[in-house]
Amino acid sequence: MPTLPTFHTARLTVRPRTLADLPACLAMDRDPEVTRFVPGPWSDPAGHEAFVRGRMEADYGRGLGYWSVVPRERPNHFLGWILLIPCDGIGPEIEIGWRFIRGAWGKGLATEAARPVLAHALGTLALDRVVAEIHPDNGGSVQVALKLGMTEEGVIDKDGTAWRSFVMR
Repeated sequence: MPTLPTFHTARLTVRPRTLADLPACLAMDRDPEVTRFVPGPWSDPAGHEAFVRGRMEADYGRGLGYWSVVPRERPNHFLGWILLIPCDGIGPEIEIGWRFIRGAWGKGLATEAARPVLAHALGTLALDRVVAEIHPDNGGSVQVALKLGMTEEGVIDKDGTAWRSFVMR
């Protein structure tokens, strides 16, 4: 698995996600509010673990993957993750995404953690564009995309729902 860089912000450490983060990721996903707008095997414990483990073990290519987000002063306190992977795990577009425990919502942490990952995508990896596909009712994630400077590009169909598509070039 390629090595990802670690980023430090004013409040956070954004470090490569490892299998040691699996229990915290599973616990976060068990909160129905956290996964409310994200299709997945959340109600099937074995399927859920297999899905997350598969995402953790996948090789998405140089500089791509998942980062765990923790407070700088509490490095063992999992807050959530940021991803930079091919859309839906297959591409061809590269997407940025985020998921955080409910206790971390509304504090600007997702935006703060996503900024260096987005800079990595556009700078270090020299990607032409990065997308974020967001359920239309997920106002919190829409706000993160807008605060990151992403612009709305239109809608995409995901299983009969028109998701909002944001892009950063």
